[in-house]
This record gives sequence, structure tokens and C-alpha cells, in this order.
Amino acid sequence: MGSNAMMSVSSLNNKIKSLLETTFVHILVEGEVSSATYHTSGHLYFTIKDNESSLKCVMFKSSVTKLKFRIETGQHIIVEGSLGVFVPRGEYQFYAVHIEPYGQGALALAYEQLKEKLSQKGYFDPSVKKAIPKIVRSIALVTAKDSAALHDMLKIIDKRWPLLEVTIVDTLVQGEQAPTQIAKAIKYADSLNADVIVAGRGGGSSEDLWAFNSEAVADAIFEAKTPIVSAVGHEIDVMISDFVADLRAPTPSAAMEMILPDKKEILQILDSYLEDLKNNTIRNLSLLEKQLENLRENARRNSPYSKIKHMEQQYREIKDDMMRISRFLTSNFEKLPNELEKNLKNQFALILNQKEYLLEELKKHFILSNPALRCTDGWAQVLTDGKLTKLEDIERGQQFVLEDKTTKITALCLGKEKF
Repeated sequence: MGSNAMMSVSSLNNKIKSLLETTFVHILVEGEVSSATYHTSGHLYFTIKDNESSLKCVMFKSSVTKLKFRIETGQHIIVEGSLGVFVPRGEYQFYAVHIEPYGQGALALAYEQLKEKLSQKGYFDPSVKKAIPKIVRSIALVTAKDSAALHDMLKIIDKRWPLLEVTIVDTLVQGEQAPTQIAKAIKYADSLNADVIVAGRGGGSSEDLWAFNSEAVADAIFEAKTPIVSAVGHEIDVMISDFVADLRAPTPSAAMEMILPDKKEILQILDSYLEDLKNNTIRNLSLLEKQLENLRENARRNSPYSKIKHMEQQYREIKDDMMRISRFLTSNFEKLPNELEKNLKNQFALILNQKEYLLEELKKHFILSNPALRCTDGWAQVLTDGKLTKLEDIERGQQFVLEDKTTKITALCLGKEKF
């Protein structure tokens, strides 16, 4: 076998390990992901390949947490790291410390990945969007308490609708801890029973705004019961939070313009309503006064006393006419035979007596038809089946009703006697 020194398997693997790990340090390798497994320990195991071969890779948890996007099969990536050997198996693998998409920024890829994932979950479905109230009485602002964005929103609130009840929920809006804090702030704001929540911040770089592209913030917005407005950055900045929220505003200031009424417009509307109310009130009062006057006139004309006075006036007119006729005729009595003169006088006297008796009967009828007068005289009307009935028409054993101004009595006829 020659004079070469013999060595054990372990010795050989260790020599290979030393050689590889000192030779291939901090190198870049590009290829297509053929498999990827996120282990429960937090480590990432994956394989990259080209047309001719493949390379096993591992990324430990400390580096995985810094990834901006998720490694998936089929992606073309650039892996930075070192080559190493796992001595117990005699296998070499690539230890990755950083991964970038090939030809595409990591943030852009992460954005598209999360957007697709949330779209599949129904987070962007218009049917789940909550309506923003037309009149907002209370609002919760989820943003940094010392930010320019908050100052701008408060300025617009004071200008447009100072009656608004405002709660400021302070939170970080950028940095590694921002997504978690924003999500917690939204959940807290959702418990305040505000009409609307506005979550946002002013402009900045993609990295500055990245917290609003996180899944944690998207989950908090989607799960909230309160309508939420996303107001992040400038008009050209479109965040994941914009897609999930119930309303997207291009800027924090624009959010206030969009959801709050303008006090000047409201005052003009109120002035218009007040003028309409005034005119309608005057018109209705005038109509009611005319109706009341008509009722008074009808009551006056149709009252028993008015009718009695009218009949008295008619009686006086008839009496005066008859007296004139009588005087005219008596002036010619001398020309008539004595017997005819006597008959005429008797006839006139009879007619006058009849008219006077009729007038008295009419007076009694109208007086008795007044319920108040009947009550004071101790009279009550007799009713059967809701109709006025004479006592003489009531039969023994029949049920009837006695009614005056204040009392109604149901009675039974036990006996009957005519006068």
C-alpha cells in the first residue's frame, strides 16, 4: 500500500474541516432554493442548486431573526457565509449568515410575500371592511406622542372639528421593536370604544416605515372591532397596513380631512336648517290660527244659544210682519160685515198663540239638549244600543243606560208605569 502514513477517519475529516474552513471564509454563493425547512429550534435548513449540483446550507436562529423575507423553494438567492464540515458524518455544508434575493431587494421581496399571504387569508377583502362613521365624536391616534405627524393631526382637528374627543396612544413607529408596540397600541385603542382609530406616522425611508409592513400590525388591524384608518408616510408610500385597514389616507393630515366634518360647513348647514324651521313654524302657526278662528266661528254659529237667538229674531220679524198685515186688514174691517171681522181677529189671535207656543217649545228643546244644563237640573239621557230612547219605549226586563255629563250607569227595568 506504499509508505504513506495511515490516519483514522476522524483525523481525515478534521484535516478536511481545517482546510475548508480556513480556505472558504466569508464567500458569496448564488443559486436556486430547492428545499427549505424552518426548524422548531429557530434554525433554517435549506439547499441551493444550479443546473449541475447542489449545496446544503444552514442558518442559525440568531441570523434567521434578522432576515427581512422568508426563504421559500424556487427563490433565486445570494447566500453569504463560510464553508464548514460536520465531522461526525464527514459532510460539508454552507453556514449562512446573510441572505439576499438575487436581483431584488430583501424588503421588496418581504413586502410582496406578506402581501400575497395576507391576501390569501382574506385580509384585503372589501366585504370585511368596516364603515367609517359620518359623524366622528371620539378618536384614538396611534402614533409617537412627540412626532410631527401627531402635531399635524391635532392642528387639523382644532381647525375642522374641535368638539372631537381625542385619545393619544403613544408607540414607537420605527425600529425592531416598533411592530410589536404598534400592534399592542392598536389592541389597546380598540378597547377604548372610540368611533375611529387612526394609526400612522410621517414620511421616511422604506426602512423607517417598515413597521407598518409587518404581519403583527396587519393582524392587529384585521382583528380590531373599531374602524381603522391607515395614514403612513406620503401619498407614494403604500404600506401593508393600507391594504388591511378600513380606509387608507395618503398622509396623517389627510386622514383628518377625510374623516372629520368641517365646522364651517356644519354651521352653514345649521343656519339653513334654522331658517327653514323658523319659516315652517311661522307658516304652521298662521295655518293653525286660521283653523282655530274657523272652529270658533263654527262653534258660535252652531251653539244652542245662537240658534235660539236666531229663531227669536225670526219670530220677531214674523210677528212684526203679521202686525203690519193685521193693521192693514183691520183698517178695512169697517168695510167688512161684523161676523167676518170677528172671525179674522180670532184667526189672527190663534195663529199668534200657536207661533208663541212653538217658540217656547223650541227654547225648551235647545236648553234640554245642553248636557251641562240637563245635569244641573238632575236630568240624564236614556240610551239603548248607544241611541237616545224615550222612557216610555223601555220594556220590563230590558237593559238600558243612564248617562249625564260625568257618569254612565247601566240599569235594568224592573217595573214600568205610565202617567
